[in-house]
Amino acid sequence: MTGDDSAARSAAMWRERLADYSIWGYAFGYFACYVPYSYLTKVLSSGNLASLDGRSLSGVSLLPISVAASAVSMLVFLTAIGWWRYAHHSRVLGLSIPHPTRWTFLSGLCTALIIASTTLAYTFEGISIVFAMLLMRGGLLVMAPLVDAITRRHVRWFSWAALLCAMLALLVGLVDTRHYSLTLLAVLDIAVYLAAYFVRLRFMSRLAKAKDPHTNRRYFVEEQMTAAPMLLVMLVLVLLLGGEGRLAAALHVGFTAYWAEPFLWAIIVLGVFSQGNGVFGSLIFLDRRENSFCVPVNRSSSVLAGIVASLWVATHAGQSPPSASQFVGAAIIILAILFLSIPPWLEARRRTRAAA
Repeated sequence: MTGDDSAARSAAMWRERLADYSIWGYAFGYFACYVPYSYLTKVLSSGNLASLDGRSLSGVSLLPISVAASAVSMLVFLTAIGWWRYAHHSRVLGLSIPHPTRWTFLSGLCTALIIASTTLAYTFEGISIVFAMLLMRGGLLVMAPLVDAITRRHVRWFSWAALLCAMLALLVGLVDTRHYSLTLLAVLDIAVYLAAYFVRLRFMSRLAKAKDPHTNRRYFVEEQMTAAPMLLVMLVLVLLLGGEGRLAAALHVGFTAYWAEPFLWAIIVLGVFSQGNGVFGSLIFLDRRENSFCVPVNRSSSVLAGIVASLWVATHAGQSPPSASQFVGAAIIILAILFLSIPPWLEARRRTRAAA
């Protein structure tokens, strides 16, 4: 083997190892965005932000400005990192216009439903951040191996172990179910969230999650360029076609009443961090490994973020802190993270030594 061949092989090995560990950087980014996102959603909807003067904002009324902020953040982010080139392009009046395919457009619509249902889930009265999170995350954990089975992806033993730990954390968190009330609207919201994720994960598993980073980036860009703008379009249609209904009335308030309010900044920041969740969450899911690996990484990061956000709400907004069982659930989540990180690291070390 020549020196050039050895150097190329070594460089390829390091790129592969970097790809293996990059998911943990995305998980930290997801955690860092999710803490302020869930905190701001809760304090705005409960009236615990100082500039609200005791008023509380409905979850629906938060959506117009926050989604608009998400859409602008998406455009700025994709432009700043130069990833528009990965999308499909068509010539229109001499201009090269990026656009999604049919399937990435549908995946983006699912993502739009996920954004809306997540924001609403944290605004229902009587449901804590952690409890809502456990319901949504637990349902997705159950779906992950089902999607892997449907798409015939091999699930390794440590992914099963982490999945079981995460599900155990869900069951521990549900010990406090008697302290919370689930309305029909809350159940419907969580059902929409889980159905949208099921379809989205199936699309990702068949069309992306590839070794070729260009394939994953194309999917990422086309999905992201669809999600927030299409959700904004959906909100406008509901506003125009909703008549005198409560949903349309709440959207009218969100579109028109908050632009001169002192808490406008909080809704905008909420939207920016919501887009951050979308960016880092999508990059986690697009990792080439099985969903039964990627989903626990994503869910563990968000559950830990929920614990931190709940403590923040309790400290600065006077609400009840997470219960002991929820802290136990968070500890089990940390065990799941160890299952997800240590065995693959040992496996990578063995491959490196064997190659040497």
